[in-house]
Amino acid sequence: MKIATWNVNSIRTRIEQVTDWLQANPTDIICLQETKVTDKEFPIAPFTNLGYNCYFSGQKSYNGVAILSKSPASQISAGFSPFLGEATTGVFDEQKRLLTGIVGDICIISAYVPNGSEVGCDKYYYKLHWLKLLKEYLKIALDKFPNLCICGDFNIVPDDRDIHNPKACANLVGLSAAERQALSEITELGLKDAFRKFTSEGGHYSWWDYRAGAFPRNKGWRIDHHYLSSSLYDRAKSCTIDIEPRKLIKPSDHAPVIVEI
Repeated sequence: MKIATWNVNSIRTRIEQVTDWLQANPTDIICLQETKVTDKEFPIAPFTNLGYNCYFSGQKSYNGVAILSKSPASQISAGFSPFLGEATTGVFDEQKRLLTGIVGDICIISAYVPNGSEVGCDKYYYKLHWLKLLKEYLKIALDKFPNLCICGDFNIVPDDRDIHNPKACANLVGLSAAERQALSEITELGLKDAFRKFTSEGGHYSWWDYRAGAFPRNKGWRIDHHYLSSSLYDRAKSCTIDIEPRKLIKPSDHAPVIVEI
């Protein structure tokens, strides 16, 4: 089984790029982030024509997540509240950033972690609280579903191998100690970074700024991840980043990341 994750930065803008990629790269499940479209406007037909079942949770112009699966998914739920309750979740489900479904014996979670804007601002503390809720959510999910894959745009660089110039970027959001600690606490629940099972060296990235020629100069960040429960991690055969879509005209600033189980 191949599972891909891709922040498409507007599904309607990139629809042809995504469908072309799926035809060239047979994939059982693809999780999308930043779809930036309401549910009633999600472009279902191009994907059903390729044999995908479509599940999504979106909002106009911002955020939005989806799971497209060749096999039907069950137990679809959006946001934190189905596991944590509305009293705990509060306003943190207003932004559409989390979608969960069961495909076969695997729990698939498509996640779009808040960017955080800059260290110390309100959006940064919103991000840290969102990550705390994600940790509590995953505690329950892992207990229910021992085969679990959470993938998506985490907006966090796990360590200095995952960014082109860690010293120059040290004060930027995505690299702060609090964010990395929050991610570490999540992985300590029993989740492992699939990419690092197969690739230990630096220089591999999944996001490049549109500005300053970042992509041709490979000034990137690895912020799109697959985290697997131990049972799935043992079954993982490969995990790769496909940079080819980033070379297209008007691409997403992210590249798809693919894990094979």
